Amino acid sequence: MKEYKICGIQQVGIGVKNLAEAWKGYFDLFGVDCKIFEDDSEARLMLPFTGGKPWYRHAVLALNLQGGGGFEIWQYKGREPIDIREEIRLGDLGILACKIKAKNISTAYDFYQKRNTRLLGEPAEDPSGKKSFFLKDHYGNIFQIVEGDGWFMDEKKETGASHGVLIGVSDIEKARVVYSDILGYDEIVYDSTGIFPDLSRLPGGNQKFRRILLKNSVPFSGPFSKLLGPISNIELLCPCDKPGKKIFEGRFWGDPGFIHLCFDIHGMDDLREYCKSKGHPFAVDSQKSYEGNSFDMGETAAHFSYIEDPDGTLIEFVETHKLVIMKKLGLHLNLKRRKPEPLPDWLVKMLRFSRVKL
Repeated sequence: MKEYKICGIQQVGIGVKNLAEAWKGYFDLFGVDCKIFEDDSEARLMLPFTGGKPWYRHAVLALNLQGGGGFEIWQYKGREPIDIREEIRLGDLGILACKIKAKNISTAYDFYQKRNTRLLGEPAEDPSGKKSFFLKDHYGNIFQIVEGDGWFMDEKKETGASHGVLIGVSDIEKARVVYSDILGYDEIVYDSTGIFPDLSRLPGGNQKFRRILLKNSVPFSGPFSKLLGPISNIELLCPCDKPGKKIFEGRFWGDPGFIHLCFDIHGMDDLREYCKSKGHPFAVDSQKSYEGNSFDMGETAAHFSYIEDPDGTLIEFVETHKLVIMKKLGLHLNLKRRKPEPLPDWLVKMLRFSRVKL
């Protein structure tokens, strides 16, 4: 029996070369105007994925309070980030696209079209009959706009933020040990094999794939689950021919692109043991590194850990202990003393005082 809780997608990590410029871009595209933390320090625990050496970095976690997970926007300092040499294509291994939830696909498409966004085709149906469309940011990262529910605040924005990811894998059944068993995405929305019209405008999208869209059958529940979203999706994409390259082969975590998928969790000790039993032990574990003490990031404090899926894609887990609600007044939440249940709406809505103007 699993004794830990997955409380929702907290964020998708995005490595960039210029944090201020990138945040402004995501602010304009997806309304991520609520700053949860900003940290400018040395990444000492990620040595397995940063060449065995700690590096200084600048990172921001930003949310859209309408709903969904956020973005951790991450920039190296003192090291020139390395771009991928070849264009990322469907069939490659790693996070291929971030799913963004919208209230209405047609109005969202019109919104981005009027803003001269780099749209990759018109809305098209997936194997379940639902429409979505893809766009590229200024750095070549691909986002899929999908219809979603579970909205938290109404801020008159066209979208929320992270609603899941599209991940390239080499073996779907092996990957599901992580995504269905450990993470709880156990319900199959569709499982189809073929050449798909909705993927045809993406690089590499004209080949034959097996694709399986998963969602969690049990709604996520935790302190921020109403904001992060009780239901989200992970789509696994496996080429029927030989898989392509690993997206971060020869590069470091934090280099440009989607660097990880992060979950808000409760019960890090139980999760550690369960992941180990499933053959995916923690590759990074702040709880052990800090002898049980929280990892402090200024506005927040937490335990965090990472596992790898069978193809090396990084999954992060964060158990939040402290979160600043109103920095000017020194108001913060001590979550270590609370049960992992949804916080009152009025309390979570106080995060609006952390909004920024870019």
